[in-house]
Amino acid sequence: MKNRILWVILVLLAIAIGLYPVIYFFVDKTFGLLSTKSTELLGNAIWNIGFYSHIILGGLALLIGWLQFSDQLRKKNINLHRLIGKVYIISVLVSAMAALGIAFFATGGWVASLGFICLALIWFYTTLAAYLTIRKGQVAQHQKMMIYSYAATFAAVTLRIWLPILIAIFGDFVTAYLIVAWLCWVPNLIIGYWMVRKTVLMPST
Repeated sequence: MKNRILWVILVLLAIAIGLYPVIYFFVDKTFGLLSTKSTELLGNAIWNIGFYSHIILGGLALLIGWLQFSDQLRKKNINLHRLIGKVYIISVLVSAMAALGIAFFATGGWVASLGFICLALIWFYTTLAAYLTIRKGQVAQHQKMMIYSYAATFAAVTLRIWLPILIAIFGDFVTAYLIVAWLCWVPNLIIGYWMVRKTVLMPST
């Protein structure tokens, strides 16, 4: 019962934050994190392509990624499972590359940039590894990499949970952002590692 409740909370958070990027198309450029960016950066076409590619495709990955952990879906409709998987992988790989580019302009300087660069690289690697392993029929290894990949994807949720808490603690956005650049994903991967160790995975076929 407890695990079911946690799962429902995770899914609801994934859906809510997965849809969150839609807001950026209905507000001006002073909304959210954009309010911390310079006018020059907000007017840069390449940065804008990277930013919107990242939030749209990252949001899509967050929105659909949890479905890949449904045993019922996988058993009842393997073709749909594979289709969702392909959309997820393409979305993450493109979003991660975009995230890598815009990470160099993160608010707070090199400490925040390094945190988000590491996240982008891990996100890209684990997702690519998940794809390559399933192509080789290494199902158990594929499942492990997907757990790590979605743990990195879920950083979008944990960032939005931790950031207001840290702002309340330190009373300063930049200080909070420097911390959240790492806190949003490192614990996620630790939890992912624990899940990999505890979860009974399917054997390779």
